[in-house]
Amino acid sequence: MSLKVFDLQCEHGHLFEGWFGSHEDYDSQQARGLVTCPVCNSASISKRLSAPHVNVGHAPEPARQAAAMGGPAADPGGQLGRLQAAFMQRMREIVRNTENVGERFAQEARRIHEGSAEARAIRGTATRDEREALAAEGIAVMALPDIFDDDRMQ
Repeated sequence: MSLKVFDLQCEHGHLFEGWFGSHEDYDSQQARGLVTCPVCNSASISKRLSAPHVNVGHAPEPARQAAAMGGPAADPGGQLGRLQAAFMQRMREIVRNTENVGERFAQEARRIHEGSAEARAIRGTATRDEREALAAEGIAVMALPDIFDDDRMQ
């Protein structure tokens, strides 16, 4: 699967990357309010100018490792690339240790909160309205992009 990587910025100046299947996928998710800042959850997002993304999937192993770690061109000291790679790896580990309840996410989160279902870490899909309703009910949820979910990236 080929991904488009965009540099994005929210109205509060937070910079982050967004990974999408295509430009149209980004536009569609943006229009539905699904693209939000991972820092402040703002949905007022704009694309920034960015360097092209290089697919190194067929490059020799040292080149792939350098790209995965941020590469010298992206980060002269390499520290930012290593930090980003470690963060991505840890987030994927966390997501792997959750139960995927799919579209039943809001209902299952309520059941867990009320004590009528086993307390456990879950993931799934929820609309912005569902997430806001859960928050109003005192149920903490966090929207994560699909890039952390191996099930959704296949």
